[in-house]
Amino acid sequence: MIAETNRLIFEKFTLADAPFLKTLVSTPNWLKYIGDRNIKTVKEAETYIQNTHFKSYKTKGFGFYKMLLKEEKLKPIGSCGLVKRDELEHVDIGFAFLPEYEGKGFGYESSVEIIKLAKENFKLDILQAMTVPYNFNSIKLLEKLGFTYEKRIKPFEDDEELMLFAKTL
Repeated sequence: MIAETNRLIFEKFTLADAPFLKTLVSTPNWLKYIGDRNIKTVKEAETYIQNTHFKSYKTKGFGFYKMLLKEEKLKPIGSCGLVKRDELEHVDIGFAFLPEYEGKGFGYESSVEIIKLAKENFKLDILQAMTVPYNFNSIKLLEKLGFTYEKRIKPFEDDEELMLFAKTL
């Protein structure tokens, strides 16, 4: 266990989480707001976990964590965590949930805990966050968390313009 809130437990992803990750990255809002990762099979999800999550845990000491809902026998409901992207100066926070758990306060609850970990455990002093300009719920959540809009950027090859936010810890 990495962390815990009133309703959630955070754990590192394992290969056994591949079916859950395959489902999460195939949800309508993931595809609309984060993008298609071309994960169509459990095997592809296992490879993704190895190449992204495991690599980040090993090289950075942090990464994205699965969130387990206590009241539903530790059912995985989403992912929240930290990633250091080459395209950004500082560590990026991100979150995603299964559709039936969106809009229930889990984004705020999980992000507050991840921000606490970033500051206390990983000794980070600035966090960044990116979102597409039409993801109004994400923008609202970032502002509620104390992130400030900085500028628009085009960090990836797809040339999509994203909004960059930052927060000093």
